[in-house]
Amino acid sequence: MNRTRDGYRDQTILSGHHDRIADLDLFAGLGLRALRYPVLWERTLSASGAAPDWTWADARLARLRELDIRPILGLVHHGSGPRHTDLLDEGFAAGLGHFAGLVAERYDWVEEWTPVNEPLTTARFSALYGHWYPHERSERAFWGALLNQIDATRAAMRAIRRVNPAARLIQTEDLGRTYATAPLANQAEHDNLRRWASWDLLDGRVDRHHPLWDVFARIGLGDRVRRIADDPCPPDVIGLNHYLTSDRFLDHRTALYPAHLHGGNDHLDFADTEAVRVLDPAPGGLAGALRDAWDRYAIPIAITEVHNGSTREEQLRWAAEAWDVAEAARDGGIDVRAVTAWSLLGSYGWNTLLTGGHAYEPGVFDLSSGTPRPTALAALWRALPHGARRHDVVGAPGWWRRQERLLYGTSIVTAASAPAIGRPLLIVGDPSSCGAVAEACSRRALRHVVEEPTLTGDAAIDPWGVIEIRDRRDHRTIMPHFTITNDTVPTGTAAHGPCPAFIDAALDLLIDGAAGTWRFEDDRLVPATSRTTKHAVAKEHTPVSGAAVVRIP
Repeated sequence: MNRTRDGYRDQTILSGHHDRIADLDLFAGLGLRALRYPVLWERTLSASGAAPDWTWADARLARLRELDIRPILGLVHHGSGPRHTDLLDEGFAAGLGHFAGLVAERYDWVEEWTPVNEPLTTARFSALYGHWYPHERSERAFWGALLNQIDATRAAMRAIRRVNPAARLIQTEDLGRTYATAPLANQAEHDNLRRWASWDLLDGRVDRHHPLWDVFARIGLGDRVRRIADDPCPPDVIGLNHYLTSDRFLDHRTALYPAHLHGGNDHLDFADTEAVRVLDPAPGGLAGALRDAWDRYAIPIAITEVHNGSTREEQLRWAAEAWDVAEAARDGGIDVRAVTAWSLLGSYGWNTLLTGGHAYEPGVFDLSSGTPRPTALAALWRALPHGARRHDVVGAPGWWRRQERLLYGTSIVTAASAPAIGRPLLIVGDPSSCGAVAEACSRRALRHVVEEPTLTGDAAIDPWGVIEIRDRRDHRTIMPHFTITNDTVPTGTAAHGPCPAFIDAALDLLIDGAAGTWRFEDDRLVPATSRTTKHAVAKEHTPVSGAAVVRIP
């Protein structure tokens, strides 16, 4: 729940979860053993001196206990507290400590806590880049906001442990590595030191011998840091968040990059982009982050956010890779405790860093229709702990493993060569429109076959799914499958059939195995009304063996 000049943005309300306690039963169906869950300061104790409103949290935490799901309670998540405080307020830490004590007294059975999610990231976005409240942009404000959150975490855990001495701190933070051209080596060195600041401070490592000490002393924060080092609050578990964008590359040759990547410091202008878009071979990524964190702290690690805002097969590939990396790390001697599907209901507004608009990215469940619909990620997350079979599209490498990932410093590859892995997708129907679908499949590394089917041919191909492009007037009675009719969908040009956005949405649904009839509305696919269901392919026709079945009017 973050704050900007325009007010608060509450993901729980935007997703509708605020009013859907039944979501918890959907989550339990995934086989979850623990759930990061909000009892947010801003929502529960919104005014200074007011009585906390426990109504919402009481019902949901009671249901989690009934479902035997262990909650990991979060008190501030990219937030800055209620309106009477903020990240630079001298009373912020004491205020959160007071609230944490109230929460612990009410839920004294809860043992795992994340009082402040990603304090370093929140300080950067709120007090260094100015995106979030209080919209500051200075070095001192940044470090002050970070220390306030560290002190708040310490105060919260003291209050919680007075009630429950067994309480454990699971401290989350984004962890990536910065790479750079030679003129920017100092900036990269600073970034790679700064990335550890949250955990180093909590662990009591930042003293006169720490490389960051001179920074704190220079801006007049040395005494505060000394007090933290004298009374540390080490995490019981390192909560490591790593995204495909977490590793960065800084380049002084700004002309090589588009303007939106340009930035700088007080000394040099530079471009800042994802390292995976430039470096070949690719950077260490999640595996490197796990090893770096373990080598530095030797504290148990949980991967606390796994998400890829992309098409469905890329979401599946990233989730599967994160799981495999975690298992490999554990086999290599790193104490990895958990992998987290983040987030279950998706998220709103991250395309603008939560500063405007509500663009939606699906998660394990898709809320596009207004009702949580399990995506293919739900089946994958259920399967991963048991080593069960994965969807056919998971076998191909993700875009971050393919050559077209390289956008800068090399010639751009415009199409993926889909590896011949797993069963194919069968594309049939009008040749011009089939070509557009085949292009989308190539771009997404989806193995596919384009042909006019027969029942015998389908059996020989053994596809995992079928997508057909046909005119509604064509009443061929082949097996149920995914059908796009050219007269009802938005088109790019007459020669190229359905537009790319529609094709991508249709392919996502097909991968999800979302049975039913769908229509295109307001740039998204939604379940069709009864008015359009009469155009669906008849249900009694024989399906392709093992193939996903979805129908589009």
